[in-house]
Amino acid sequence: MSVMEKSAETTALGAREYLTFRLDQEEYGIDILKVQEIRGYEPPTRIANAPPFIKGVVNLRGTIVPIVDMRIKFNCAQADYNTFTVVIILNLRQRVVGIVVDSVSDVMELAAGSVRAAPDIESAIDNSCILGLGSVGERMLILLDIEKLMSSEDMGLVTADE
Repeated sequence: MSVMEKSAETTALGAREYLTFRLDQEEYGIDILKVQEIRGYEPPTRIANAPPFIKGVVNLRGTIVPIVDMRIKFNCAQADYNTFTVVIILNLRQRVVGIVVDSVSDVMELAAGSVRAAPDIESAIDNSCILGLGSVGERMLILLDIEKLMSSEDMGLVTADE
C-alpha cells in the first residue's frame, strides 16, 4: 500500500497524520499533507523592512522561499540555533514557505476522538488557527491550521484568494 493510499484510508476512517515539532516547551502538530520536506537550518538572506519573524529567504532548487521563525512569531524565549534546529518546508496553496522550529519529533496519527477543542484563551496564536488539542498518552499536542496561520494578514505570505 502506497503512502498516498494509506493517507487516504486513514482520512476515510477519521484519523489524520500530523508532523509534530517543538517550540520552547510546547509540542505542536501540523497536517503532514502540507509538509514538502524537512531541512537543516541554514541562515537565510535577510530582506529589508521584513517583520522580525521573517528571517529572510533561501533559494530552494530555484524557488525563493520565505523563512518564518515560529519562535519569534509565537513570542517564545529566543532559542539558540543548534544542530536540532530545522526548517519545515510547507506547500500552501501552491506557495512554498519555510518555518523554523526547535526540533521535529515524529509523525503521529490521531483519531478524531483524541482531538479536543482548544480553550478560548488569549495567546500569541489566533484561536482560529488552532484546530484543537490532541492527546496521545501523556503527550499534549497543539494542532495548528498552518495554512490559515501562514495566510493571516499579519504574515503577508499567502493571500486567502490564491
